Amino acid sequence: PVTHAIAVLHPTEGNDAFGFVHFYDDDEGVRVVAEVQGLAPGPHGFHVHEFGDCSAPDGTSAGGHFNPESTRHGAPTDAVRHVGDLGNLSADDAGSAQFQWTAPLLAFHGPHSILGRGVIVHAGADDFTSQPSGAAGPRGACGVIGIALPDEG
Repeated sequence: PVTHAIAVLHPTEGNDAFGFVHFYDDDEGVRVVAEVQGLAPGPHGFHVHEFGDCSAPDGTSAGGHFNPESTRHGAPTDAVRHVGDLGNLSADDAGSAQFQWTAPLLAFHGPHSILGRGVIVHAGADDFTSQPSGAAGPRGACGVIGIALPDEG
């Protein structure tokens, strides 16, 4: 069984954001741990997207937010939200952001599986209300979620 996945974030055209997002199996869902650099200071929308395709220069090939239940977009703590709604990363004055949260709707198997899907860091903040995407603006970085090398030890 998969217990750890990773996405390596690469900047989209005209952007400088890069980093890693780790996903760990947890009793309460999937623990998401991200480290991103090259961002403008402030909040940035952060979502799992439906396709693991970062081939478009602007990241649009990753499709929309991962939403297998066809629900409304929302905050990661809302009862009704997309499976892929992770909220915002907050970058400091140096453009670095760290994020850690356990996402109860994410999984490594079944209809909520994130394996092979995309991760997007947006240029702007997710407002948690605009439909269907939170009005977070252009895509600043894109990565594909793949199975990580098993931890040794």
